[in-house]
Amino acid sequence: MIRNLTPHPIHVVILERMIELVPEAPPARLRQEAAAAGYVDMDGTTVELFDITVDGVDDLPEAQPGVWLVVPRVVADACSERQDLVFPYREVRDRAGRVVGCAALGRPVRRDP
Repeated sequence: MIRNLTPHPIHVVILERMIELVPEAPPARLRQEAAAAGYVDMDGTTVELFDITVDGVDDLPEAQPGVWLVVPRVVADACSERQDLVFPYREVRDRAGRVVGCAALGRPVRRDP
């Protein structure tokens, strides 16, 4: 079983078939804190800069045998010890270059230093 815990539909494109994974509410999200860190110049325009600290994940259910959870990549990266979290991988684009889906699912793997 695959559950979509992103805020939008995921389209998996395999050969000529498109499988839609409808999102479930609420989506899994990073819990984060932001601290003002200054400004950056971008072509003559001043843009605020923030330092972001991740402090966990909200709305992520416990792992269940046989259940895969599709989450945003940043959530999967923050919880790389979990083997049940996957994210859309290998973007599929239309002729105009817009992303219309993915051809695979990926999961992060921690490497020991």
